[in-house]
Amino acid sequence: MESYDLNALSLANELDWLEVVISRRFAIYFKQGDINNEIDSIKPPDLSFDFSVYANTVKTLKFNYEERLIVILSLAPHLRPQLLDVFFTKNATFDRGFSEFGGLKGDNFGGFLPTGETAAFILGGNNINSRIKLFEIFDSSHKFYRKKILRLDISKDNEPKLSGALVLDQDYLDLFTLGRTHKPTFSTKFPASLVDVKADWNDLILDSQIKKQIDHIYTWIKHNDMIMNDWEMKYKIKPGYRALFYGPPGTGKTFTAGLIGKSTGKDVYKIDISMMVSKWVGETEKNLARVFDMAENKDWILFFDEADSLFGKRSEGGSSQDRYSNQQVSYLLQRTEEYPGTVILSSNLKGNIDDAFIRRFQSMVHFQMPTDKERFILWQKAFDGRINLEEGIDLKQIAKDYVISGGAIVNVLKFCSIRAAQKKSAKVLKEDLIDGIKSEFLKEGKTA
Repeated sequence: MESYDLNALSLANELDWLEVVISRRFAIYFKQGDINNEIDSIKPPDLSFDFSVYANTVKTLKFNYEERLIVILSLAPHLRPQLLDVFFTKNATFDRGFSEFGGLKGDNFGGFLPTGETAAFILGGNNINSRIKLFEIFDSSHKFYRKKILRLDISKDNEPKLSGALVLDQDYLDLFTLGRTHKPTFSTKFPASLVDVKADWNDLILDSQIKKQIDHIYTWIKHNDMIMNDWEMKYKIKPGYRALFYGPPGTGKTFTAGLIGKSTGKDVYKIDISMMVSKWVGETEKNLARVFDMAENKDWILFFDEADSLFGKRSEGGSSQDRYSNQQVSYLLQRTEEYPGTVILSSNLKGNIDDAFIRRFQSMVHFQMPTDKERFILWQKAFDGRINLEEGIDLKQIAKDYVISGGAIVNVLKFCSIRAAQKKSAKVLKEDLIDGIKSEFLKEGKTA
């Protein structure tokens, strides 16, 4: 069976359990029918032989009775919204809903959206002890908060804590239903894109010293748990890893970050800094907080390309704009230091990055323009497919004559492929190759 089929069976049983519990609470509260037994006498489904993703998560995280009920309550509007319609029962005395039921109405959703108040009513009715226990469950020290599983979404600070909507994190909603976590897509709320690398380490042509530095980062990510926990280094060193990749465009900075992620099984998200920076005070920090908050428990590698505009040197000027820019840099410094995963900054020039960041980098990797020998290998790899070069083209000589980056060589390959397609031939002529190189030089204001 598919993961979502197994989850569906588990969740159907959980929702049946929740429905019985709610019926019992209403019977007790309104003194109808069987009111002798409290709700904890209604045992939740046995998950001993349930191997769905949902059941495994409940068992791994050791949810107790209250936690499990709150989680399935938060799932009810998504899976069986009619189950909560009973909470629309009106208080005849005041011709309105019962305050103790809590609940909200959505903008488009016509059903009942449970709040912390709803959970308090189901679990304890008017019992104050039960209510106070919920304060603890929704505290920042609880696993719901620490692991970003579930939260109370309180719209206004001055409203009671339990009035906030029960919100299950999107990742856990996907995990409990589809059996897999959702990979966020690029949007204004999440201005970052997943770096997808098809190639492997054999396609990365770098100096041996640079490869050693890259291997250092790879080793940290791969053995982070052993270093921090088994060796108890968490008491001595800060979590996370911060690296600076600097050097000319096209020398493999993004490609290398993608390969590190691919080889360690970590998602690499490339942050679009142009969408992060705002002229409005505080907005840049909010945009950054959104990305860091989403990434915090997912162990992503965050890759800030062309990081100078955000991580640049702080100004000593006294203008409001200077103070605002310095505030952004200070906030970034704080968040990168607190982030438990890997942060990689990319810049064309090391000197553009604020010294406070440089002091905190564990690695500073200088990506230099490839040597003529490295360029020869890059040229060979670029033209080793079905498209072929006409006889007489000496790639070794081309590599010596033209100082060009690996990224630019890939651009030349694309240029030549289009030219060849125009001629309806898979053969690349020397004049096309040279024209492609000239096109790359013109981008940089140079002549070939």
